[in-house]
Amino acid sequence: MTHAIDLRERNVLITGGSLGIGYAAAETCLHAGARVMICARGSDDLERANETLGRIAGAERVIARVVDVTDEAAVAAALDEFAGRFGSLGGVIHSAGIYGPIGRVTEVDAAEWMDVIRVNLFGAFVVVREACKRMMAGGGRIALFAGGGAATPFPYYTGYACSKAALVRLTETAALEMAPFGIAINCIAPGFVATRLHEKTLAVGEETVGSFFEKTKSEIERGGVPASVGAEAAAFLVSEAAAGITGKFIAAPYDSYRSWPERIDDIAGTDLFTLRRIVPRDRGADWQ
Repeated sequence: MTHAIDLRERNVLITGGSLGIGYAAAETCLHAGARVMICARGSDDLERANETLGRIAGAERVIARVVDVTDEAAVAAALDEFAGRFGSLGGVIHSAGIYGPIGRVTEVDAAEWMDVIRVNLFGAFVVVREACKRMMAGGGRIALFAGGGAATPFPYYTGYACSKAALVRLTETAALEMAPFGIAINCIAPGFVATRLHEKTLAVGEETVGSFFEKTKSEIERGGVPASVGAEAAAFLVSEAAAGITGKFIAAPYDSYRSWPERIDDIAGTDLFTLRRIVPRDRGADWQ
């Protein structure tokens, strides 16, 4: 059995909401009945997205604000404005992020490497922290986006991979801390979505990234995974249909997450759909 996404009367903040998965998530949430604030750093794309979403759902259900997720004061101000316009915060979908420097660990620029950690990891921390402060009185649901490098090594993209792997651990840890307050936190791997991030890979060429260059070309040519796949997972995770699911790492194109509520007893409180160290006994060996 799958569970429908119903976000009527739910207020949802979406970062990175002007393009790609974030924009798709905004559309999905609006179609499910939510009121939405979209945030992004680029004002032009944000304005266009706001106008389009307003035509889809009605301008009274959408607001847009320029926000840098690494700016604590800006995130707090956006959430305060959100509450003033819509009321209590029910859900957050955090999709803001960057690719960062591409190349061997011996060659990438250190400052650029640290910047991707700042945007992808620290930015997620800021959004989670500020959202949780406002949800502690009445609960809520948060969905973050992990992605490439979170579950497997991602050569030549160490900054991006490290930021996304750490984001999964942020999800798992914050979910345990916030559980007593009725706040659920999960993260999503959306698959290879053909966004403009991948233009960087094509720009640096095969000599820099090896086989991932051809993979990127072929995935873009076939259209990749639709942004709607990750967007629907995020909308589901901030809905009450996902009750009981928290601290999990969901691969949106592959996991049957819509049926997970029927298996809460098997999933909740276990290490299923989490990152864990593999030891010999996990592979049938008894030497340790």
